Amino acid sequence: MKSINATILKEMYISGANNLYNHYPEVDQLNVFPVPDGDTGMNMNLTVTSGMKEIQNKESNDLYVVANNFSRGLLMGARGNSGVITSQIFKGFSLACEGKNALTAEDLADCFVKAKEVAYKAVMKPVEGTILTVIREASTALSEYVNEKTTIEQAMSYFLKQAKISLQHTPDLLPVLAEVGVVDSGGAGLVRIIEGMVSAVKGDIITRNNGTGEVSQEPIQNDIPLYAGALLTEDEEGYGYCTQFIIRLADSVEAKRPFNEKTFKRFLSSHGKSVVVVQDDDIVKVHVHTLTPGNMLNYGQQFGEFVSITIENMSEEHHNIENGQIATDMAGNIERNKVKRQTASAGEKEEKPEDVDESRIDKKYALIAVSSGEGLNEIFRELGVEHIVSGGQTMNPSTEDFVKAIKSSHAENVFVFPNNSNISMSASQACEIMEGSPIHARMVPTKTIPQGITACMQFNPELEPEDLYNDMEASLKTIRSGSVTYAIKDTDIDGVHITKGYYLAMKDKNIVSCVKDKKEALMDLIGSLVRKSSSIITVITGEDVDEQGREEITNVLMDAYGDECEVDVKDGGQPVYSYLVGVE
Repeated sequence: MKSINATILKEMYISGANNLYNHYPEVDQLNVFPVPDGDTGMNMNLTVTSGMKEIQNKESNDLYVVANNFSRGLLMGARGNSGVITSQIFKGFSLACEGKNALTAEDLADCFVKAKEVAYKAVMKPVEGTILTVIREASTALSEYVNEKTTIEQAMSYFLKQAKISLQHTPDLLPVLAEVGVVDSGGAGLVRIIEGMVSAVKGDIITRNNGTGEVSQEPIQNDIPLYAGALLTEDEEGYGYCTQFIIRLADSVEAKRPFNEKTFKRFLSSHGKSVVVVQDDDIVKVHVHTLTPGNMLNYGQQFGEFVSITIENMSEEHHNIENGQIATDMAGNIERNKVKRQTASAGEKEEKPEDVDESRIDKKYALIAVSSGEGLNEIFRELGVEHIVSGGQTMNPSTEDFVKAIKSSHAENVFVFPNNSNISMSASQACEIMEGSPIHARMVPTKTIPQGITACMQFNPELEPEDLYNDMEASLKTIRSGSVTYAIKDTDIDGVHITKGYYLAMKDKNIVSCVKDKKEALMDLIGSLVRKSSSIITVITGEDVDEQGREEITNVLMDAYGDECEVDVKDGGQPVYSYLVGVE
């Protein structure tokens, strides 16, 4: 084959997208950079699938139209750092197609060189040893290889070969890859796309498997753990939030501020990492990792209106893969659906996310709390909580979950207790969504279950909403919290050696101890929380502690602290944590 026309290019794109779909779980397993959250394959798959949908059912004999529609679809559906970069690779490819009816091997090389240039330009601080390196080295090699006699099959096969060689060298350029022993996940995803394109050129268009994740005949890398990112430890600052949004720029009259790409990028890079900004006519696509996503959104809104917003807690995603869960939190979705089915089977009507009907508001107050475990649920119900949102450290409820709960409360004033710092943003966003409605929703910033219980204990329906909120918030300063859970791997954190299978005593994010016996870990934790002024010790036991175990720790605590403090041991039935502790 001497050239590629619009039909063949379309087949190449579809085959490449399908090949990535068939292998994206393998790419997820490699993900350690820029954040080890195990979702690079999924993000690239969603990105490329979005582009495929733009061309799949559209007929065109115009090469540039096919290339441009595909790249536009990628941009609008781009997810994650590698997804946005992938969209720019194909944006550059499409720009080089303009004015051409067909692509020779030399044209093809020019397209991939342009792809490299556009991708590098989009990234604020390009890092070598990533997908960028793979497209750069492979495109450079291809441009040096082709001549007027080179066939398309030869060019694409050589391009794939060079991409694979570059991929295998990525650990030499990026230390974190060498530390864990994997190649770059974004680069691996790009190789899978190129594989599919090569297959189409050879006449075999790859289709989607009925199921993904099957062992490849030629795997990218052998002998890697389920998620390589689980081998890395989060630093004290945390990974923050992967914040992505698309802005449709307003015209100069309507915009609060004129858009300047350099100034825009400078602001983002001063408040975040992994900054990728792409402008396509009046559309600006933004990707940034930040601890303060709200600041990014407030800044971006000055230049136009949001088309879409996605905010993902990367620390939570990393925690999920550390605990052996699917990186996309599928387990959490299953659990939430199970709770909904149980609610429906009990004869309760599930509230639909419709506008609030003011005529149905029939009470002054309602409390909503996040909880996991029937024992904990019952504790909150006894404190006046009418609506339980199922969730916790490894199962984060969405903003929509909170909005539904708020709307179904039928109360003038709603107080939401997230009981986990990783859930606070979703709860806060839900409250913001309700602004302007007949329901006034506020989030009480509870970071732990014991804080949530203490705050709920302050509920007094005789008080006015502002006074009640202030009392609840003030009560959080009176309690110190901690937890005991098990370690899932051997590592060292802040000078403490962590042994897999041992129990961790955690005070906030600090490790108090790591010991073989969970009751010993509990006593270490309580010892770090108790002060001379302490008066109440509350221990909530998890699903791995039975009645006898509760009696034993009650007796031990009474012997150690009974003269100075009231001891209260409750059955929470929560997963993951053997003990949740609050000291007032």
